[in-house]
Parts: sequence; C-alpha cells; structure tokens
Amino acid sequence: MSLSIRIIPCLDVTDGRVVKGVNFVNLVDAGDPTELAKTYNNEGADELTFLDISASSGGRDTTIEVVKRTAEQVFIPLTVGGGIRSVEDVDKLLRAGADKVSINTAAIKRPELISEIANRFGSQVLVLSVDARRSASASGYEVTTHGGRESAGLDALEWIKKSCDLGVGEILLNSMDADGTRKGFDVQMLSDVRPICPVPLIASGGAGKLEDFAAALETGADALLAASVFHFGEFRISDVKKYLSERGYNVRESALS
Repeated sequence: MSLSIRIIPCLDVTDGRVVKGVNFVNLVDAGDPTELAKTYNNEGADELTFLDISASSGGRDTTIEVVKRTAEQVFIPLTVGGGIRSVEDVDKLLRAGADKVSINTAAIKRPELISEIANRFGSQVLVLSVDARRSASASGYEVTTHGGRESAGLDALEWIKKSCDLGVGEILLNSMDADGTRKGFDVQMLSDVRPICPVPLIASGGAGKLEDFAAALETGADALLAASVFHFGEFRISDVKKYLSERGYNVRESALS
C-alpha cells in the first residue's frame, strides 16, 4: 500500500507573528502562530512547518519560547527552521519540541553541517529547504537565500543531489517564482527535480486551488505544503484531503471527517 500523502500547513513567522506575502515581500499579518498551530492540528494536518523567516536574514536565533508554545498545541510532527547554524541549535530545537529541523542558509555556507546533523540525530530529523528560481544555470534553476533576495551561486539540481549524498532526509522545494502567487505549484520545477531526488520531496509555493494539489502529486511530490490558502480561509485542510481522496489518492483517514 502506498504511503499517505501529507498535507502540511506552513507558518512563516517574523517577530512572533505568522506572516504571508508574495515572494516574501509585502508581508501581511496572518495571526498568532500558537493559535494557528492549534487550529491546523485540530483540522487534521499531517505535519506542521514553522519557519522563522527573519532568523537567517537578521542573523537571529529562532525563538525557542515560540517553538515550545507551538509544540504544546501540536500533536503531529513539527518541523522548525530559521537561524539553525549548528548541531547545538538542532539539539535545542528538538528539546523544545520540534520533531524535525529545516536548514537552508547555513548548509549552503557549510555543507558539512548536513552530515554533522544526520550523523548525530539521524537523517529522519533533517529537511533541506531549497528556495529555487529560474536562472541561466546548467539546470535552469538556481538556489537563493534570505527569502529569495540573494542568489547563492549554486545550481539547484546539483545542490539537491549533493545534499542527499550528505544525508538529508527530505527536500522542501520552494519555488520562488510561484511563492505566494496562488497560481499553482511549479509543476515544471517539480518534474525536473523528481528524477534526481532520492528522498521524499515536499512541494511548496503557489497553491491557490484544490486542483493545484493534485497537479503537484502528478509530478511526483510526496507531500504538499501551503500557507496563504489555509491562513486566509480559502479552503480547509479537510477540503484538500476530500478532494484528493475522491481522486484516488491515499490520505490519512482521520482528517476526512
């Protein structure tokens, strides 16, 4: 039997509030992270991703207290990212209640961090967040940092292959071209990444309609991450699961009720 499709709401947090914008600019307040986490947990989300989007660009550590409060409200796997630079940072987050951590900027600066985390805690706790956009690089995609504001000078497909070799457990692929636009997941990018990605692939960026979730699965995504459509009530997680279930996809039953 195939594994269940995972639906993952994403909480982009800055200054202790959930925010959402287009391509990480013109950010709009979308609520309190703890309250939203509680809501999504009750609605049947399979996992939750908490990203402090100000942590890397501002050079600040992820706020452990917010993570603790969020983890207290959530009884599904919680992935936390933002400002993680060392094995010690990972240890603090796991102790605060995170189940997995997501890294981005620090791994680009020092790729061996991937192996250090995987060797200490296991690959299953480590998600690599890849903010990719179209470019003139060899694969046609480049890696960006700091919310898509800066190029990392890396080919996205080469970076994904290297990171998997180093021990990453999952790839969170965020299309910066599609992020926040609600015009659909970047199915072309997903289809280009899928053949070279041996670990679970999480699609992120662009969800706007129920049909978009099915389209991303058709291209090989293992999990689907979204923010705006859930935060602003376009539809609920149960709506997505019902839609996918009716089309033959295996979703976690408890979320359909």
